[in-house]
Amino acid sequence: MDVSSLTSLAPFSDTTPKGIAGDLARLVTSGELEAGARLPTVRELATELGVSPATVSQAWQALARAGLIESRGRAGSFVREASAGRLALRMRGMAAPDDPVRLDLSRGTPDPLLLPALAPALSRVSARAETGSYQSVPVIPGLASVLADSWPSAAERIMVVDGALDALSRTLEQVVRFGDRVVVEHPGFPPFLDLLDVLGTVAVPVALDDQGMVPDALAVALRSRPVAALVQPRAQNPTGASMTTDRAEALARVIRSDQHGDALIVIEDDHSGMISTEGDVTLGTWLPAQVVHVRSFSKSHGPDLRIAALGGPRELIDRITARRMLGPGWTSRMLQTILLDLLTDGSSLDAVAEARRQYFSRQRALGDALRVRGVTVAPADGVNLWMPVVSERSALVQLAAAGIRVAAGSPFLAAANGADTVGSGARARARREYVRVTVGMVRDGVDEVADALATAAQHVVAGGY
Repeated sequence: MDVSSLTSLAPFSDTTPKGIAGDLARLVTSGELEAGARLPTVRELATELGVSPATVSQAWQALARAGLIESRGRAGSFVREASAGRLALRMRGMAAPDDPVRLDLSRGTPDPLLLPALAPALSRVSARAETGSYQSVPVIPGLASVLADSWPSAAERIMVVDGALDALSRTLEQVVRFGDRVVVEHPGFPPFLDLLDVLGTVAVPVALDDQGMVPDALAVALRSRPVAALVQPRAQNPTGASMTTDRAEALARVIRSDQHGDALIVIEDDHSGMISTEGDVTLGTWLPAQVVHVRSFSKSHGPDLRIAALGGPRELIDRITARRMLGPGWTSRMLQTILLDLLTDGSSLDAVAEARRQYFSRQRALGDALRVRGVTVAPADGVNLWMPVVSERSALVQLAAAGIRVAAGSPFLAAANGADTVGSGARARARREYVRVTVGMVRDGVDEVADALATAAQHVVAGGY
């Protein structure tokens, strides 16, 4: 397509990067620009619109992040073909093959043997799936009370949704607009990054240490005026870092002191809350009007329950609830009843407490064994461990040969090779390669597993892998 044909289709009345990207996005989604269509060059469109090539380049980058266009090098930029895959880009990078291995440490899921039994709770659920009204309150009163009593800070509203990612997605949809900036952890959880790409936002990666996001790095990131920040307060995936109360307060202080900090919405994903060995922590203690706290029960009670709670300021949570009522409406009240039973039954509480002890023991045992073997892994919380390796690809190959599967580290990186990462030393750390190990699945044979992991971490196989 030549530039005159393109400008005849779009008004381009707003020639900012956001405006140009918005006009192009509407043409793609309406079908006026068909999949596979070649776009004018950056310089051609910049000349036609009377703007700098950098302006058009920024628009092209936003469209690429949103998955609408793709660059094919010297051949130019093209409207992207619709993907037939069921998983987004980074989630595809996380997906493990179906072929069996001796020990699968790649999935980030809890040990099914440590989940509380569902049979007693199921036996106490009503035999009929009834609800009195489609407009009834979306959270059953008993569960609402238990959640409120256990919430880490005073929340004006608490609701229940279908898992942590559902909570984050619905919150972001109310907070961000195309082209907005969002602070993310580096490394971070790949589906967060995929979600931000789909929403057409710009991720601002911020470096971590063993207590989570670095305050000085966050202060620098806030200069770009992000509208939201995604934070994992405990058992950060993939590093296993957990914030202390002092760190949470420091981050809140940075946000309060920023000129535009009062407009930032912090979304906390406490996905491993009940199996974390660290205490409850939330920035909502200091920023109650700006924090949406999400608590998932997948690691403690089972991923297939698909339940998470989110709480925060009344006006924002009510908007999320109202929008959800125009879709699924509510999370099954039968599932809510099961979760309420699991959160109040003594034997279920004991099972979760035992799981928490087991995960702590497995983390400590494998971490200690790796450090003895010269692999510098940080102490971690939850089910995952972030292991440095000489070569990610080599480590995957060597471990596969030993019958062990781990997750590649690259999908977790919010910035390739440290580019645009905020934080002292972030570039140097990002140049190292990593894999994520689901330590929670190492039930026995710790020394054998540590031997295999250490060998894979410290060597490169022949052939350049």
